[in-house]
Amino acid sequence: MKKFFLIFFSVFFLDQCIKFFFYSYCNGVEGRIVWESQIFSLLLVFNKGVAFSFLSFLGGFLKFIQLFAIIFVAFILYKQKEFFLQNIVAFACIFAGGISNLLDRFVYGGVVDYVYWHYYFEFAVFNFADVVIDLGAGLLLLRVFRGYSNQSVSSSAKK
Repeated sequence: MKKFFLIFFSVFFLDQCIKFFFYSYCNGVEGRIVWESQIFSLLLVFNKGVAFSFLSFLGGFLKFIQLFAIIFVAFILYKQKEFFLQNIVAFACIFAGGISNLLDRFVYGGVVDYVYWHYYFEFAVFNFADVVIDLGAGLLLLRVFRGYSNQSVSSSAKK
């Protein structure tokens, strides 16, 4: 569990520091550009929804739905200790990013996003926590698929 908490608090702290910098630098003014290039821009945006502003119509209720979802997943993982421990890095990343984004909803009224990719296509504005959540989900999927791949190879060998 030391590994989990080390990763969790490192990611959480770094993400909150970056968000605080952007919020402070922009004086809390949404849309203020910090830096701009032909590939991506850094600007302050408050995402009231989840990915790509999905579910933003839920307003303030969304943070309570997310809080419930995080507690529910933590409870399930508590019951599935072996799965949790086998994927501790992935879950540390997912929980750190998720809880950091959830804290933003309570503190700032929306998730503080700041990276806007616009090279060849316009992409949603995102933050460090989003990247870490994706990294954790990717690690988890890789491990799960690798496990299924190893199971199918071993079951084929038995035939």
